[in-house]
Amino acid sequence: MSAHDELDRYRSSIDNIDAVLIHSLAERFKLTQAVGALKAQEGMPASDPSREQRQIARLRQLAEESGLDPAFAEKFLTFVIAEVIHHHERHAAGQG
Repeated sequence: MSAHDELDRYRSSIDNIDAVLIHSLAERFKLTQAVGALKAQEGMPASDPSREQRQIARLRQLAEESGLDPAFAEKFLTFVIAEVIHHHERHAAGQG
């Protein structure tokens, strides 16, 4: 196999993984939208710092077990959590 063919094979796999990531994030956000709607309906706060800290610790551990930089995993999850909280705040304000 030529280097070009091998590169194409790697890139194809990367493209497939990227698609899985996007579809998984979309599913995750559908669920967090439902959580946001429920929280707004029940007058619950948009954020849950103790849950967020447990999730960060859990994802850091999963990252370590998977050979992924835990700091990167934490940055990624922190970004996702911030977006989720933003959506929850919009629901609470009646904009969701």
